[in-house]
Amino acid sequence: MAGEFALIDRYFARPTPSAVLGPGDDCALVQPTPGKQLAVTTDMLVAGTHFLPDTNPRNLGWKALAVNLSDLAAMGAMARWVTLAGALPAADAAWIEGFADGFFACAKEYGVDVIGGDTTRGPLNLCVTALGEVEAGRALRRDGARPGDQVWVSGRPGLAALGLAQLQGRVSLPEPWPRLCIAALEKPRPRLALGQALVGLASAAIDVSDGLLADLGHIAERSACAAAVRLVQLPQLRDLVGSGERYDADLRRLALDCQLAGGDDYELCFTVPAARSPEVAALAAALELPLWPIGEIVAGTPGTVEVFDPDGQPVDIARRGYDHFA
Repeated sequence: MAGEFALIDRYFARPTPSAVLGPGDDCALVQPTPGKQLAVTTDMLVAGTHFLPDTNPRNLGWKALAVNLSDLAAMGAMARWVTLAGALPAADAAWIEGFADGFFACAKEYGVDVIGGDTTRGPLNLCVTALGEVEAGRALRRDGARPGDQVWVSGRPGLAALGLAQLQGRVSLPEPWPRLCIAALEKPRPRLALGQALVGLASAAIDVSDGLLADLGHIAERSACAAAVRLVQLPQLRDLVGSGERYDADLRRLALDCQLAGGDDYELCFTVPAARSPEVAALAAALELPLWPIGEIVAGTPGTVEVFDPDGQPVDIARRGYDHFA
């Protein structure tokens, strides 16, 4: 296998028409659009922590970029440029080619240029920095929610965590759910169009990476409010239920845990003043994307998220999301 720089030239050096200067120098040069602010995010994916070591490399390439673009979506930004750094245990040509194909497929899908990065030998670890643009002073943030705002979430949170449970052998989902859930886990769709459409409409937003309750808690904490989630308003996963009373109960319990605390969804959770909820419904139709009102922002201890059953009674949910150091 060729050395480091030949590897980069072969698999990762692509045209960067939106950059003043792309890969090849010590730094890339980019020119932000006048009147726009830069939104910058960095995410790391570590084998065995963020993905299974035997994950298809093409899917991993897609996901490594998609999870960063999801952060830009949560800020209402337009994705522009990314850098990629990776530690690889070996220069496996077939693996690298598959990973690069997936990474650049995602970049093409969402219109971003890969403007630089780095490679080194070591345990498999991927680190992407993404840069986007948003109108000055218009970025979606976590600190704008107010009591009375509705809480919304996009898509169907919980599918990715169910896909992981399927791959780990903790559940055997009935068809066609294994394929759908594993696809949600391995090839998430960053909601960039939704994020940009929410600018000027949403009061706060976050992407769901660590778990719906945990991430909604970040909005509540930064906004100095609390939140209430109504189980009856969550997207229903009743189609997952198989035959047999015990199986139904076990699967329902797992599905609810995945919805509330599973993470890895990369859907957007956002808040909107109640009077503007019809605009969100219209947006769902325009984007052909399910958007669900799952609760509301309330006065209370900052960061607190309470869950209520269909009868309005509080439900004790022990697990709220993922924490690397908990």
